[in-house]
Amino acid sequence: MRNATMTATTSKITPTPMAITSGQQQQQQQQQQQQQNNQQQQYQQQQVPLPDDDLPTNISKESQLSTLPPECLANYNDNYSNNSSAQQQQVQTERPLRHVDDRGNEYFYSLKPMQYSVILILLVELFERFAFYGIYFTQTLFLTGTYNRDWNAGFSSVQASAFVSASTMIAYTTPFVGAYFSDSLFGDYQSLLIGLLCFYIPGVMLIVSTTIPHLFGADNFNNTVLTTGLLFFWPLGTGMVKSIVNVFGAKQFHPVLQSSSIESYYISFYTVINIGALAGSCIIPVLAQKNVFLAYMLPLSFLMVAALFFLLGTPRYNTTQPHPKSQPRTNSSSGNSLKKGLPWLCGGGGRSNGGSKSKNTIAKRNGAGGAKETTLFDIFRISMLVVPFNVGYNQMPTTFVVQGSVMAKAFGIFDVASMNSLDPLSVLVFGSITANTIYPYLARRGIKLATTHKFAIGSCLGACAVAWAILVEHKIHSTFERTGEHVNVLWQAPSYVLIGFGEIFAVSTAYEMAFTCSPPDKKVLSSATNIFCVGGLPNMICIVLVRSCSQWFTNSRGDENIGRLEDYATAHVGNYFVVLFTIMVFGAILNVVPCIKEYAESIEERALDFMKTPTMARKPKHQRYQTEQKTRDDKNNNNGDEESSPLLATATATATPPQTKKYQQYLKDYGSGPIYTRSSSMRAGPSL
Repeated sequence: MRNATMTATTSKITPTPMAITSGQQQQQQQQQQQQQNNQQQQYQQQQVPLPDDDLPTNISKESQLSTLPPECLANYNDNYSNNSSAQQQQVQTERPLRHVDDRGNEYFYSLKPMQYSVILILLVELFERFAFYGIYFTQTLFLTGTYNRDWNAGFSSVQASAFVSASTMIAYTTPFVGAYFSDSLFGDYQSLLIGLLCFYIPGVMLIVSTTIPHLFGADNFNNTVLTTGLLFFWPLGTGMVKSIVNVFGAKQFHPVLQSSSIESYYISFYTVINIGALAGSCIIPVLAQKNVFLAYMLPLSFLMVAALFFLLGTPRYNTTQPHPKSQPRTNSSSGNSLKKGLPWLCGGGGRSNGGSKSKNTIAKRNGAGGAKETTLFDIFRISMLVVPFNVGYNQMPTTFVVQGSVMAKAFGIFDVASMNSLDPLSVLVFGSITANTIYPYLARRGIKLATTHKFAIGSCLGACAVAWAILVEHKIHSTFERTGEHVNVLWQAPSYVLIGFGEIFAVSTAYEMAFTCSPPDKKVLSSATNIFCVGGLPNMICIVLVRSCSQWFTNSRGDENIGRLEDYATAHVGNYFVVLFTIMVFGAILNVVPCIKEYAESIEERALDFMKTPTMARKPKHQRYQTEQKTRDDKNNNNGDEESSPLLATATATATPPQTKKYQQYLKDYGSGPIYTRSSSMRAGPSL
């Protein structure tokens, strides 16, 4: 039987007018405590689940607290104790929502987690993305000597592209390290700090140091320091932070009572990503043209500020510790692992948190009926569907930059590195249009895009972006043959805009899918799996492609230095874009295959079964009798005006007898409290 939570009510001891000695008082308190303990045991033995849809999912105001069962409130334990410390009272005031996980750990949540703590987490993501994209989009030009002809690594265009792709591949593969640190060693909070303070910031420091001529006393550029920073510390820190920060932010929301806010959080999260990327790709490339040292010092300074603010918010965070494999999940029937023997509620034992299930759910998990809980391999297989799109997406800092490096600056200021800012700008603009216009338009017509169809749309837009790059390639060659002049870099703008538009349907959907469909206790590892398919695996493919097609990046002299228009015009980079176009088209076709669509939908449905809210426990028989009697008395006093209840008005007004009967049965069995329904979920509505 699925474990459910029972509402415990304390017995009221009526004082007598007679004088009570201290011994009698102590005896009376002991009897009261024993009676409370007996009640708790009775409640655990009489757990009968209510229907699944019993708790609200959008609690954000104090006025809503009165509608919640006491088990969901931070002052629940005070019902069994006369002691309440100042710290406990502060927690009850600032974080009044309570949650017990399936191992008996208690967590408390703010009514407005975005303002209370999440904003500090998003600040880390904002400046981390500012640093990442600012360095990411300028590294190819820095390595080839565009910013400083006298002090650079001396890489060719192919070498620089492969080097940047390798760094990106490592950055999108090392999230597994962050997941291991978070889930098995240190927990999410400490692992995030380790990634930020021990790897990310030191990595940027090393990269900054390579921009200072002769800093290490050598006459030549120090490639060892560059490699250590760009291929070890920086990507490792990026991977650890990236895999943890989005899940850590989502964990600041109550997993049941605020579950409908998690989708809004991910919209905000992806918006912050693109604001940081937009700022980094606009500001740092322009500064790098003047002074690359100052350009790279800016993100380093911002990262330090973000780390400081994140540390200041430490008391506000809900942090989870890794659970050893030897630590079993609790069982409310025994109550040994639960604090004070309290049953689970608000995610503690319901399907949303992977706790004890109903008989049907357990049967499904064990294979009866053909349904099982989702696995990491399921997440990996669905995330693989966005790999073709991301192969094209990851050309922006490599092949697109190689193409744009031989084009004229726009307005004499904006070079190809600055053009990368059009990608996050496109995401922000078209993301707003998609969320506020396209999705509502489809919803009004009863159309909901399948996940794989969103992936297909993203791949189609990516294919259009690469097709435009092929046209630009043709224009570069034809213009040079005709006049010998440079084509303006603004000709590349449609490619970046189309790639950004495709991100909305491909990448952001993959992020949300990885969180909502993942096993409850493997959120960070699922995030790492998705990130690997977004950046790690595509960059591996890009490295193989560039190496395999290196002859197309060779000039008439037989070398790979094509940074000048005269040399670029004799290469055949356009052939490489044709290969990319083929990959993107393949991705679009793959995602519209019916069996692929059905498989993805089956994964989402299975995950939804385990994401539903946990249920409240049924009241003991004597309490149901008292509540039923009180309900009848209230009904008689109000002339039978039960149907006029605002909570029942919707069912009555819409003339839906099943809802009315369900509510009446609810009142009969569980009292006159409000009935709770799930009005939304993390999967509802559009995602950015």
